[in-house]
Amino acid sequence: MDYDNFTTFDITIKEAIAWVTFDYGPVNIQGLPMLADLNRLAQKLEADSTVKVVVFQSANPEIFVAHADTNFLKDMSDKAVSRDEVKLLDLQVVLERISKLPQATIAKIEGFARGGGHEFALACDMRFAARGKARFMQMEVGMGILPCGGGASRMARQVGLGRALEIVLSARDFDADRAEFYGTINRALDAEEIGPFVEDLAKRIALWPSESINATKQAVYESIDRPIEEALRSEAYWLYQATSQTPALKRFKWADEQGAQFDMDNQRAWSDMLVKIQDVN
Repeated sequence: MDYDNFTTFDITIKEAIAWVTFDYGPVNIQGLPMLADLNRLAQKLEADSTVKVVVFQSANPEIFVAHADTNFLKDMSDKAVSRDEVKLLDLQVVLERISKLPQATIAKIEGFARGGGHEFALACDMRFAARGKARFMQMEVGMGILPCGGGASRMARQVGLGRALEIVLSARDFDADRAEFYGTINRALDAEEIGPFVEDLAKRIALWPSESINATKQAVYESIDRPIEEALRSEAYWLYQATSQTPALKRFKWADEQGAQFDMDNQRAWSDMLVKIQDVN
């Protein structure tokens, strides 16, 4: 798969991990070129089962991804439309496509992520931010609009209604520790720790079968706004998708026939044993 010739970021593929580095001077503005690149990247990743994890990072030491480009926002219609007439915005369509990728996606945030840049991070599966460097904000309400790339809907699902409204309506910067407290990121890490931590996590996830990574993602996302009975049916559905496409049954048979599950030493070391069992195919 060819991952060259993007305008707003560079890509390196190594050990089933795609490292996507935003590098679109001067501030990684989230404009039409970036959305076009992300859409084309998603198209490639959707068809590439050799890539299991995608890490998004930035070459700019101060900015992860900036807000949406005001150049195209200023040309928006000033006429209200009915609910029947409204269509999804390009930003919403592209970020939803990123959210639904079969790979595990990680945002490694070491600078500003405001507006659309923050919404892009929210569309990733996991977010990790560097203390003293990462800053977040949804500024849209102060501009006279609202977050419209998932900053309202995804954040409400992530942190709850009251906290989402606090973040959006205050339109204030908040740092990595506050983001961890709010729940908009997985965790805040010291600047020297975030690189090794994200790399280690990405490498571990990349050990697992691509089909079980995707099945897990789909089941989790489907569970968010469904009644528990429907969510459990989704789990069962995606279980069968995984067992039909991965060596899961061979591994269960191995564990049973070798007596591995009854060995107390194995019970103590499941985390390490999961890595070793990847050779059973």
